[in-house]
Amino acid sequence: MYESLKDTCYIWRKEMRSVIRDEGVLIFFIIVPLLYPLVYSWAYYNEVVRDVPVAVVDLSNSHTSRQFIRRCDASPEVKVAYHCTSIDEARQLVGHQVVRGILYFPTDFEQTLGRGQQTKMSLFCDMSMMLTYKAIYSTAMNVSQDMNADIQVAISSPPTDQEDRILTQPLDFEDVQMFNTTGGYGNFILPCVLILILQQTLLLGIGLSAGTARENNRYQDLVPVSRHYNGMYRIVFGKSLCYLMIFSVMGAYVTLVVPRIFGFTSIPQAADLFALMLPYLLASIFFGMLFSCIIRYRENVILLVVFTSLPFLFLAGVSWPESSIPAIWRGISYLVPSTFGVRGFVRISSIGATLNDVRNEYIWLWIQVIVYFFATCAVYKYQLISARRHAIERMTVIKNAVEKQKALKSQVKE
Repeated sequence: MYESLKDTCYIWRKEMRSVIRDEGVLIFFIIVPLLYPLVYSWAYYNEVVRDVPVAVVDLSNSHTSRQFIRRCDASPEVKVAYHCTSIDEARQLVGHQVVRGILYFPTDFEQTLGRGQQTKMSLFCDMSMMLTYKAIYSTAMNVSQDMNADIQVAISSPPTDQEDRILTQPLDFEDVQMFNTTGGYGNFILPCVLILILQQTLLLGIGLSAGTARENNRYQDLVPVSRHYNGMYRIVFGKSLCYLMIFSVMGAYVTLVVPRIFGFTSIPQAADLFALMLPYLLASIFFGMLFSCIIRYRENVILLVVFTSLPFLFLAGVSWPESSIPAIWRGISYLVPSTFGVRGFVRISSIGATLNDVRNEYIWLWIQVIVYFFATCAVYKYQLISARRHAIERMTVIKNAVEKQKALKSQVKE
């Protein structure tokens, strides 16, 4: 027992030393988790889309059309940037991405309204950017609803305020925003990305570390031949302890400090967050160690992790509804720790859920910990056997060479 603990500490110390000495691993273990969340979060600091530029084609040039334009321009989401004389001129501005939408008022816009008929204005939106489309559409819809109410009141001329409200809005509803009260895109996407950053940097760092170990070994073995590396459990525990110590600090920084720096919604209970992050980090570590045994070269690790980052975010079922993901991809998502880590963290951080509320994600993370731990142990056992076989083969070659040399010397003396 004492020898096992001693060997585990030796492997932990050696792995920690190799992490510090390897610049590539140090970058992905320390620098990237520290800086990348700040850079990514800074892009969403404004939270909601503001001052989306639109062009106006007002062929009516009437009081009502100008009032509509003024109200749109007064909203925080939309900015009237250009006044055009034709729809073709406005379309060119949209094509060059100068504006994101067009407000078009026909010549008979106010005349039709004056005849007591329904008039119409057209809204053209660039659908290539959904957030800007949403801002323009919601602003135009709100302005049209307000002006519809004003016109209806002016036509009906009700005698009292109560009749006024009943006429313009017989059915009222209250819009209550829950949890993401700012309606900001940053509050929506940041929790997913922050948790994914932890997993991907772990995969990169562990993969690079394994690649370095192979490059420094004569036979490209992952495990050196040493009396301290005598047992798969010692190796797995020693290496994983090193990674867990580093990413416990990085995890606390990413999940607790970064959201507060930028003022994003973050209301987790510390105990619940810690209870969720422990199996998530362990599952990611063992997943990364298993992953590193398959990939032999450092360059391939970077390519593969970069390639899988967006699919892993998609599989988490937050950026796209889980029910709309094809069944085969939902099955694959159960193999990735970030799937359940992201779902659990979003609910704990943004909604204030307890550990009992995310029990399903919590259980699945521990299942992944167990499965990937024993899978990693099995792979490292194979690596141990392979390393010893190579060592025996090398010793046999050396022994045969020495015996051959002795035989030659004996022949010379005779």
